[in-house]
Amino acid sequence: MSWTTLISVAELSAAMQGAQPPLVLDCGFELAKPDQGRTDYLAGHIPGARYAHLDRDLSGRSDGTNGRHPLPDRDVLAGWLRAQGLHAGQQVVAYDASGGAFAARAWWLLRWLGHAEVAVLDGGRQAWVTIKHSLEGGEPAPALAGDFAAGMPLVAGTVDADEVQANIASAAARVLDARDPARFRGDPNPLDPVAGHIPGARNRFFRDNLDEAGQWRPADDLRADFLALLDGAPAILQCGSGVTACHNALAMEIAGLPGALLYPGSWSEWIFDPARPVARGAD
Repeated sequence: MSWTTLISVAELSAAMQGAQPPLVLDCGFELAKPDQGRTDYLAGHIPGARYAHLDRDLSGRSDGTNGRHPLPDRDVLAGWLRAQGLHAGQQVVAYDASGGAFAARAWWLLRWLGHAEVAVLDGGRQAWVTIKHSLEGGEPAPALAGDFAAGMPLVAGTVDADEVQANIASAAARVLDARDPARFRGDPNPLDPVAGHIPGARNRFFRDNLDEAGQWRPADDLRADFLALLDGAPAILQCGSGVTACHNALAMEIAGLPGALLYPGSWSEWIFDPARPVARGAD
């Protein structure tokens, strides 16, 4: 059995006892403290998990023009995954302590590399601890290299800034912005040197995909939400730097609405060029 969207704590616990345990990726991260995630990982993580650093492992090099978290090179990422022990067809489970904000990035990237067997742990680290499963500290034992190789992407694809700008006039697709409502409105904040949003975008805060307990909401509820936002148009997903946009991509997959395009550069790339238009306000 394989999981391709979400996996529960009970399912993960059982799978870890199987003949080929999943590769578990701890994706914990804090934007304001880039090294905090690894510190937390060393203090305690799901047994056997490997740490995936957002800046160093799940992103390429930012040069100031391409957003804070550009996509990594496919071959480099595939090589890193092999070094963590990943084999073709092996289940991968990603988790964090931020409602899946960073784990969903890993989910999207694995699918981008053609690996279908990847899921996000529903409820994340908190759910694992709440059910009283143990954590282990320190570094895991060295991994034996796997045989994973990148294949054809299982995601719809990406768009660049020029395509997003052309879409403002054509309105062929609906841009969904995963940032919180205050950042979308254009309230001053430490992350966005230019505040606001892409004209015509609609706000779909990624945390609206979760319930009050931090679990993912039912597929039917998510489907209704996204259908209301899209008005029959295809989706372009963005956020601050192409990370939490993947949370909406996963939510749409759960809802049975695949095919969304990702704008990886997102707002942090968009505002690099002062000629690109900026909208402010709730709409």
